[in-house]
This record gives sequence, C-alpha cells and structure tokens, in this order.
Amino acid sequence: MRLIIALLLPWLLFFTIGRPFAVILCLILQLTILGWLPASIWAVYALSQYKTDKKLENLKKDYQS
Repeated sequence: MRLIIALLLPWLLFFTIGRPFAVILCLILQLTILGWLPASIWAVYALSQYKTDKKLENLKKDYQS
C-alpha cells in the first residue's frame, strides 16, 4: 500500500514514515509537473530505506534477547 502512495502522493509517504522536513520538500517538488517524477523516485527510495531500517531494528532486538 505504501508503494502505491509513494507513486501517487509522494509527500504523503514521507508523512507516514515520520519525516516532516521531507514532506515539505517533496510537496514543493510536486507543485511542478516535472518535479513529480523525481519526488516519486525519492519516495520509493525512502520507503526502501525505511523498510531496511525496520528489519535491522528487529534483528537487533532478536539478537539482544
């Protein structure tokens, strides 16, 4: 679901993963038609980084237990 949000409304994805500064920058990019594609690519990349960070946190918790 977040991947669809990243492609259609990139600024909303940054809001859901807790990056308020990126929301503002992404919204500025989206105000132009040409900026929509870079904003979507950036959002997909940020989503993959977010998922990786969450997996690493879970592994760290499991290792410490």
